[in-house]
Amino acid sequence: MKFGMRKPSIKKSIAARTSLKRYIRHNLGFKAPRGWGWLTNPKKAAYNRVYRKTTFSIFDIFRLFK
Repeated sequence: MKFGMRKPSIKKSIAARTSLKRYIRHNLGFKAPRGWGWLTNPKKAAYNRVYRKTTFSIFDIFRLFK
Protein backbone atom coordinates (compact mmCIF):
# COMPACT_ATOMS: atom_id res chain seq x y z
CA MET A 1 0.00 0.00 0.00
CA LYS A 2 1.26 3.47 -0.86
CA PHE A 3 1.58 6.24 1.73
CA GLY A 4 2.14 9.88 0.89
CA MET A 5 1.81 11.82 -2.33
CA ARG A 6 0.59 10.21 -5.55
CA LYS A 7 2.49 11.05 -8.73
CA PRO A 8 0.07 12.44 -11.34
CA SER A 9 -0.01 10.84 -14.77
CA ILE A 10 -1.57 12.88 -17.57
CA LYS A 11 -1.54 9.84 -19.89
CA LYS A 12 -3.53 7.66 -17.44
CA SER A 13 -5.90 10.52 -16.66
CA ILE A 14 -6.81 11.01 -20.33
CA ALA A 15 -7.04 7.25 -20.95
CA ALA A 16 -9.53 6.84 -18.09
CA ARG A 17 -11.79 9.59 -19.42
CA THR A 18 -11.80 8.38 -23.02
CA SER A 19 -12.06 4.61 -22.62
CA LEU A 20 -14.66 2.58 -24.48
CA LYS A 21 -15.73 0.88 -21.23
CA ARG A 22 -16.52 4.25 -19.63
CA TYR A 23 -18.42 5.42 -22.70
CA ILE A 24 -20.63 2.32 -22.72
CA ARG A 25 -21.31 2.37 -18.97
CA HIS A 26 -22.26 6.04 -18.92
CA ASN A 27 -24.36 6.14 -22.09
CA LEU A 28 -26.26 2.88 -21.65
CA GLY A 29 -26.81 3.32 -17.91
CA PHE A 30 -24.97 0.20 -16.70
CA LYS A 31 -23.66 2.01 -13.62
CA ALA A 32 -24.41 1.06 -10.04
CA PRO A 33 -25.34 3.99 -7.77
CA ARG A 34 -22.63 5.70 -5.72
CA GLY A 35 -21.66 3.75 -2.63
CA TRP A 36 -22.55 0.34 -4.09
CA GLY A 37 -18.92 -0.65 -4.59
CA TRP A 38 -19.15 -2.90 -1.53
CA LEU A 39 -21.78 -4.96 -3.33
CA THR A 40 -20.20 -5.13 -6.77
CA ASN A 41 -16.55 -5.72 -5.74
CA PRO A 42 -15.90 -5.64 -1.97
CA LYS A 43 -12.15 -6.36 -2.18
CA LYS A 44 -11.53 -3.47 -4.57
CA ALA A 45 -13.80 -1.15 -2.54
CA ALA A 46 -11.85 -1.87 0.67
CA TYR A 47 -8.51 -1.26 -1.08
CA ASN A 48 -9.73 1.99 -2.61
CA ARG A 49 -11.03 3.26 0.73
CA VAL A 50 -7.68 2.70 2.46
CA TYR A 51 -5.71 4.07 -0.52
CA ARG A 52 -7.82 7.23 -0.59
CA LYS A 53 -7.16 7.88 3.11
CA THR A 54 -3.40 7.20 3.05
CA THR A 55 -2.39 9.12 -0.08
CA PHE A 56 -2.91 12.60 -1.46
CA SER A 57 -2.50 14.26 -4.83
CA ILE A 58 -0.62 17.40 -5.78
CA PHE A 59 -4.02 18.84 -6.72
CA ASP A 60 -5.22 18.35 -3.12
CA ILE A 61 -2.45 20.69 -1.98
CA PHE A 62 -3.69 23.40 -4.37
CA ARG A 63 -7.25 23.03 -2.99
CA LEU A 64 -5.99 23.87 0.51
CA PHE A 65 -5.03 27.37 -0.62
CA LYS A 66 -8.43 28.28 -2.12
